Amino acid sequence: MQLDFDELDVNGRRVLLRVDFNVPLDGNGEVVDDTRIRAALPTIESLLSRGATLVLTSHFGRPKGGPDERYRLAPVAERLAELLERPVRYAPTSGPASTEQQAFVAAAPSGSVTLLENSRFDPREEANDAALARVLASYAEIYVNDAFGAAHRAHATTEAVAHLLPNAPGLLMESELAALSRLVDSPRRPFVVVLGGAKVSDKLAVIERLLELADTIIVGGAMAYTFIAARGGAVGKSLVEPDMFGVAERILEQATARGVQFVLPADSVCAASIAPGVETSVHPSGAIPDGLMGLDVGQAAVAEFTVALGPAKTVFWNGPLGVFETPPFDAGTRAVATAVAALDAFTVVGGGDSIAALNAAGVLDRISHVSTGGGAALEFLEGRTLPGVAALGVR
Repeated sequence: MQLDFDELDVNGRRVLLRVDFNVPLDGNGEVVDDTRIRAALPTIESLLSRGATLVLTSHFGRPKGGPDERYRLAPVAERLAELLERPVRYAPTSGPASTEQQAFVAAAPSGSVTLLENSRFDPREEANDAALARVLASYAEIYVNDAFGAAHRAHATTEAVAHLLPNAPGLLMESELAALSRLVDSPRRPFVVVLGGAKVSDKLAVIERLLELADTIIVGGAMAYTFIAARGGAVGKSLVEPDMFGVAERILEQATARGVQFVLPADSVCAASIAPGVETSVHPSGAIPDGLMGLDVGQAAVAEFTVALGPAKTVFWNGPLGVFETPPFDAGTRAVATAVAALDAFTVVGGGDSIAALNAAGVLDRISHVSTGGGAALEFLEGRTLPGVAALGVR
């Protein structure tokens, strides 16, 4: 039974809260970007203020269906406790739903916060196993899903358990769905999309869908070179997908037929390898010398992108425009982040590197909505059903 979050009667009751705490750690095992943890705080704090006892569950990384020291949630529990300014009980066990975990949850004091160990330490999680879901459901009287970033996965903690308890979307889930629905249902125009990343094949479905919705599509990152090469441009040894050339041509033709402005980078920052401090040079994106690869958009491309963004009233951006994690190939992504933040528009940004660029440029708070779910956001825009959302009885 799906309920309204604000009307949940949680006083003195236990709530199983699915969160997305899949955050990056540094070499010392400390959280380096707590954006996703902070995004869940409004839901957590609202439930606690109303008298709930919380049992939180999340996946973390890609363990091979069993315990892996690299993917324990202890650092996340520590950071959550700091942000909440209260203790967080952490349940390290050999696996979710173990006898030890069940006893630890049963001993949770009223009004406490318990974080379960990585749900993917049990292979039944990704199998959407009903038996695992039944144990998880026994931990609480109400289920709340606030993990939009995992809503495109039909897993035990996102889908199966929702059918076993009265349930509701959390505040983050509600805000994600509301923001993305605005892009699909009623975008103010012009609607400009910025897409980055490595492969056309990864974003083919969303590109085709956005051709129906957007007025302008700006493409950067390595996938731009597949479009450029498909049109006969010389891209050196830049990453391309030759088997996607025909698809790229078709997309460009569809854009022209629909009157959608399709903007590719005019120039590129190039190098022979990806390494900090490597010698770079700038070349037209369709005339990159042999032996070099395009690794970031150049200044002319940034200027052209900024002009294309100028009149926008709605913007969606997903994916870096260069090899953002390796300076100096982060400059283009940062520059576009600054340009997007300066717009008088409804702006939605998703994807880890895009969010990192906003943070690096100090403009995160000037974005209308920062989506915590890169893949989930793309699938939503494609028009696909998200299992974790459908199980709640909402769109």
